Amino acid sequence: MAVPIPRGLVDACGPSAERARWLAALPRAIERLVREWRLELGSPFLQEASCSWVAPAWRHDGTAAVLKVGMPHFEGEQEIAGLRFWDADPTVRLLAADDGANAMLLERCLPGTALRAQPEPEQDMVIADLLRRLWRSPSPPHPFRPLSAMLQRWNTETRAASARWPDPGLVGDGLSFFGQLPGTAPREVLLATDLHAGNVLAATRSPWLVIDPKPFVGDPAFDATQHLFNCGSRLRADPLGFIERVAGLLALDAVRVRLWAFARAAAEPRDDWSTETMDLARLLAP
Repeated sequence: MAVPIPRGLVDACGPSAERARWLAALPRAIERLVREWRLELGSPFLQEASCSWVAPAWRHDGTAAVLKVGMPHFEGEQEIAGLRFWDADPTVRLLAADDGANAMLLERCLPGTALRAQPEPEQDMVIADLLRRLWRSPSPPHPFRPLSAMLQRWNTETRAASARWPDPGLVGDGLSFFGQLPGTAPREVLLATDLHAGNVLAATRSPWLVIDPKPFVGDPAFDATQHLFNCGSRLRADPLGFIERVAGLLALDAVRVRLWAFARAAAEPRDDWSTETMDLARLLAP
């Protein structure tokens, strides 16, 4: 069975020995899943194929689905657990899973048009509605990691690049908020952490469904920031006004949303530490 591998996925796996091993074993894993789940596959999706292998599939009864096999990826390790927790509300439905292979057979969204095709003010409304539906507190014991675990990892990666920081004071302030904000959250819920208009698809079962959640338990104000960053022109043009609008739609404290946005803009790990990348952090600085 020929298994085409998107170039973006190859590039993402290249720097890591663990991911390179995963990539080498991927064709055999896909062959096994096709056999066990009795699937017919289409060509893999190429756009944004940087963290997983994803292709349209048809089950033996003709049901349209999507096969997704995730590469080793800290932030996305608990996607299957998250989909089980949300139970198709408002996420895509998990039809089958192989936890050991980080493989999922998912409901196919039809027509599957991404929310980013809509005007950004409309995106604001849809994202806010979906986030409010996602934000539930899992009862202990549960498998989910705290948001602080991701922030500690970001802290380590950012500090490893300290020689390239263009503004050490600004980055240091962002790292300080990474440490302070989780402990002052007024409530904690299961977060998607990467919800933006590219991860929301039009569907028949519901007008819009969430794909690709990266669940962590923490402050809902953090979850508002990804949509802000994905509307970068609006955020740069009117940072406080845009934050106030999104925070209002989500019934969140706009100050907390701003602090999280500042911390991410100033101190989130990145390849490009040029002065230009810090301009947004300066606009958001409290």
